[in-house]
Amino acid sequence: MTTQEPTAASPVTRRGQAKAARRRELLAAAARLMAERGFAGVRLEDIGAAVGISGPAMYRHFSGKDAVLAEMLVDISQRLFGGGQDVLRRSDDDETALAGLIDFHVRFATTEPELITVQDRDMSSLTPEARREVRRLQRKYVELWTDVLVRLSDPMPRQEAQTRVQAVFGLINSSPRLPELDAARQSALLAQMAYSALLS
Repeated sequence: MTTQEPTAASPVTRRGQAKAARRRELLAAAARLMAERGFAGVRLEDIGAAVGISGPAMYRHFSGKDAVLAEMLVDISQRLFGGGQDVLRRSDDDETALAGLIDFHVRFATTEPELITVQDRDMSSLTPEARREVRRLQRKYVELWTDVLVRLSDPMPRQEAQTRVQAVFGLINSSPRLPELDAARQSALLAQMAYSALLS
């Protein structure tokens, strides 16, 4: 479902780089269109037209609209989990880790609002296989946060920590629906509210 990482045995060619860049462009266009119209209101041909590709040529990149949605939502789940792991690796202690996780998720929510909208509204349109993979990655991402919060807030029960983490995701992910606010102020406000909700 995702592009395989290059190895020494399969070096990236210019053609491969161009194809990967075009695929990212198509996924970005799909996110914009699906955020505006919903999954049911977008055709594969619409996505291609948004970046100057004919309908038939789209099938060289994706087998269908279901595959576009699956790659889009699995990819963001992978990026969130991987990004959370990176935050923990760079952090010297749990307090720094929690602040880093909050900043990381706020940055995602405020810079990729279309993906949040598509995931919230069109998750049910995923194939069962893709939905299971997204849910699996989401659970792992929640557990990253929960582990840190439990260590910081001992003796907070783990179930309460999980509830707080998921509620904070809802808070941060509401950003696409919030009134317009200066971007820096909105990010700071969301981070402050998230921190308070987790540790109050």
